[in-house]
Amino acid sequence: MTFEQFQQSLNLSSPPKDLSALLEALWHDANGDWEAAHNIAQSKEGTQSYDRIHAYLHRVEGDTWNAGYWYRRAGSEVFKGTLKEEWTHLAHKFLNKI
Repeated sequence: MTFEQFQQSLNLSSPPKDLSALLEALWHDANGDWEAAHNIAQSKEGTQSYDRIHAYLHRVEGDTWNAGYWYRRAGSEVFKGTLKEEWTHLAHKFLNKI
């Protein structure tokens, strides 16, 4: 799946069946379902990619302290761009892992 196809899938009523869990979390976040995205992030705590999504989601929530904790757990620096830029960065990163 390309980034453009992933973006187009955001118009669907549910995520495509072939998405990885990480992309599904981003799909839910983009569709306003923070809780579903967060549940996915929490499902594999201690896994670097899931912890990275977890950091982003707490940044979305506005909880910068908690976001910082999850960035550290993920071994990542705090993202300096906008939330939209971070979402795009993560989508590209996880699309390239497939």
